[in-house]
Amino acid sequence: MALHVPKAPGFAQMLKDGAKHYSGLEEAVFRNIRACKELSQTTRTAYGPNGMNKMVINHLEKLFVTNDAATILRELEVQHPAAKMIVMASHMQEQEVGDGTNFVLVFAGALLEVAEELLRMGLSVSEVIEGYEKACKKTLEILPDCVCSSAKNLHDVDEATSLIRTAVMSKQYGNEDFLSNLIAQACVSIFPESGNFNVDNVRVCKILGCGVTASSVLHGMVFKKEAEGDVTSVKDAKIAVFSCPFDCMVTETKGTVLINNAQELMDFSKGEEGLMEAQIKAIQEAGANVVVTGGKVADMALHYANKYKLMVVSVTCKVSGTAPTPEEMGHCDSVYLTEVGDTQVVVFKHEKEDGAISTVVIRGSTDNLMDDIERAVDDGVNTFKVLVRDKRLIPGAGATEIELAKQITSYGESCPGLEQYAIKKFAEAFEALPRALAENSGVKGSELISKLYASHHEGNKNMGFDIEGEGPAVKDMLEGGILEPYLVKHWGIKLATNAAITVLRVDQIIMAKAAGGPKAPKQRGHWDKDGWDEEPDHFETHH
Repeated sequence: MALHVPKAPGFAQMLKDGAKHYSGLEEAVFRNIRACKELSQTTRTAYGPNGMNKMVINHLEKLFVTNDAATILRELEVQHPAAKMIVMASHMQEQEVGDGTNFVLVFAGALLEVAEELLRMGLSVSEVIEGYEKACKKTLEILPDCVCSSAKNLHDVDEATSLIRTAVMSKQYGNEDFLSNLIAQACVSIFPESGNFNVDNVRVCKILGCGVTASSVLHGMVFKKEAEGDVTSVKDAKIAVFSCPFDCMVTETKGTVLINNAQELMDFSKGEEGLMEAQIKAIQEAGANVVVTGGKVADMALHYANKYKLMVVSVTCKVSGTAPTPEEMGHCDSVYLTEVGDTQVVVFKHEKEDGAISTVVIRGSTDNLMDDIERAVDDGVNTFKVLVRDKRLIPGAGATEIELAKQITSYGESCPGLEQYAIKKFAEAFEALPRALAENSGVKGSELISKLYASHHEGNKNMGFDIEGEGPAVKDMLEGGILEPYLVKHWGIKLATNAAITVLRVDQIIMAKAAGGPKAPKQRGHWDKDGWDEEPDHFETHH
């Protein structure tokens, strides 16, 4: 009989072998705060137009080069439970407004950093949380006073361009004017009078080659596919769309056909051809002259499609299956095959402005670059959508943060009780954002912050960090056109505070032993191994 080893008394007695538990301030709270700080420091250097890019290689060995916090976090697959909460908050921000994910991370990290100072000073966690909640509530009350202008007419391309520019700038600094104009055209052309704007109606098609400035906007759809048949362009197209392959059906049951002579064989295949022809003729007589199919196109079907002058495009998607009625058919001004760079594309184009879908064709020298531009386009389109919901705008580049910090500090001084310290620290956490902007631009953060405070105390609410200026320069953001949608900040502050409070509320971490047996160690191949079948380390290194 095996010797029974008694467990150490205390909490570990109740748990299975291999379970870990951490409790108390030192072990749980500070540990969590440290993890979240590390995470926010990672993305902090990617904040703002001069932010650095991160090179992330995910578990499928796909390479991302980006400064978009949402993408970085999605591909990093953060394991630490507390850091995961902050990641979730930034994902919520991505879903809610589509931009400002990095703001959430930097701000939540800053809140936790100052919370650590408070806890080390001797405040209890509940006092810190209470102070944070009060400060957050007050911030959201003050925020509407920071509004400096609002969008007047979103149907105007020039105005939309100026509003989208800030969001694009933080992703693609240098190309922001060109890209924001493209995105504005795409958004305005599909923005109906009724005011319902759908983000998915702006499509992105990435085609390798040329440079960013060769990108363009098309009203309609672009598919990276070639037309199947001889007909390569159709004006005033009537389109029939099928989800099934463009082919004749095989019978359900197996049948055996006994053919005695050559004549019967001829008649047999002729019957099949006749059926096929009848079907294609029916499609053509219904008025369709373009067929879009969701599967492969049979040679015989293609032959008859060419005979009846039908243009055939094969696209992988799901739609319907018999000869369509005229009401069911799609309509498009022109469908044509064209070449962009060395890629064949089929374009479904609407001449009129008020189409339901527009496509931004992105050109770029590498795939990574185009992926990054696509993310900038996403942010731009989301900014447009947020402005459709709420037209208010606030100054960017740290102007709003400093104004809030100033007002929250004075609010903290008027509060009795210990939570006033937490409220003041909440205000201090706002300074992390202009500081990050400054440090990423190579400017001393503290110099800039004192300059910003000085100009805000004189009553200049819209003063923010001037990135293009020499050293820690400040300028009026309303004149500079650096504006952010009100909702982006509103949700960002709310979600970041909630995430920070949730992390602080944890005082014990109990981790059960992970399920599953021991993991087999990974075999590391030789660094110079070409194929998978090659034996590692069996190379002749000496001659």
